[in-house]
Amino acid sequence: MSSKEKPTLGGTRIKTRKRNIAAPLDPAAFSDAVVQIYLDNAGDLELVAKSIESLDLNFSRYGDTFFEVVFTGGRTQPGTTKPDEGERHPYSIIDCEPKREAILPSVIYIQKILRRKPFLIKNLENVMQRFLQSLELFEENESKKLAIFTALAFSQKLSGLPPETVFQPLLKDNLIAKGLVLSFMTDFFREYLIDNSIDDLISILKRGKVEENLLDFFPSAKRTPEAVSEHFTKAGLLSIVEYNEKKIFEMRLKEMKSVLTSQMAEEADISEVIETVKQHVKDAKFPDIEVVRILWDVMMDAVQWSGKNQQQNANAALHQVKTWAKLLNTFCTTGKLELELLYKVQVQCYDDTKLMKLFPEIIRSLYEQDVLAEDTILHWFRKGTNPKGRQTFVKALEPFVKWLEEAEEEE
Repeated sequence: MSSKEKPTLGGTRIKTRKRNIAAPLDPAAFSDAVVQIYLDNAGDLELVAKSIESLDLNFSRYGDTFFEVVFTGGRTQPGTTKPDEGERHPYSIIDCEPKREAILPSVIYIQKILRRKPFLIKNLENVMQRFLQSLELFEENESKKLAIFTALAFSQKLSGLPPETVFQPLLKDNLIAKGLVLSFMTDFFREYLIDNSIDDLISILKRGKVEENLLDFFPSAKRTPEAVSEHFTKAGLLSIVEYNEKKIFEMRLKEMKSVLTSQMAEEADISEVIETVKQHVKDAKFPDIEVVRILWDVMMDAVQWSGKNQQQNANAALHQVKTWAKLLNTFCTTGKLELELLYKVQVQCYDDTKLMKLFPEIIRSLYEQDVLAEDTILHWFRKGTNPKGRQTFVKALEPFVKWLEEAEEEE
């Protein structure tokens, strides 16, 4: 063999790639086995859980089938909620009474299973999503049982069940139009609030990404604040009514603030801004005190601050007060509202270092523009109740108050 020749093999063995040959799926046999456990233990869920733990069942492959048996008593036809052929048991969630004492044992039972087999949480999600997307296929009582189960599952903090996987499937137009979603959520609210606060409920809804607007649960013809209040009042869920009204109030305030901010940034005519406020107040029935608060906030938010230049900041703030004094004057129509405005100025000057030293100048400017009356200023000086920076501001305002008192004596 020459040095340039390469060695060759006398023969080669061609390797063939092995195929993953999956065992045939047999969910029917798995379902029958689980059903038989229920039947053998007469529906005693504690004994059922122990029996399931002792048997070598393929839960990793048939997790969805397992929860179908838990919810409906047997296997369902693929993609539906209809019963499939095979054994069934009468101890399912759908077969029990639509009461918490009848459904709670199933929640606790599932919790035990999930603690031993946490991978099954995804299968629980799958089955719940499929059932909730198919609410029209359940009878009214069956839908109520699903709602009670869902509420108890969150109340008992069922291992790792994400709220968004439960609530998002409900937001289907056909389910909402038929009133099925509203009925389900009403039953859910009623049950969940037995053991939990309204704040807990809102937290669940936020995590489920359905908290922003309860109107989404209502058929389109009933999507009004009045319809929401009427429905939940009749359902005895006054905490939901109060929450929704507060939410709408905050939303409308935010909307008014946004419009006013734009108008001020564009230097709109003050008469136009006044009309905008009046229209929002009329439409949303805002209390006068809230109007005064938000007007001051919008005015100060619109100031063009100049970084750390204190003199320029002072000039900008005082210019803003003078520019929009007529707006404040239009809505500060009583001594009580004037005092509320004064408190608002006090708190902002305390919280914002740029304004801390400006308090007496702002008050004097508001007085000169006829926004604050002498009596209001003197009342605040002598009997003001808000403690934020009060001692500092009272001392800073002393010269101006002294001037007011001397002018009063001269008169």
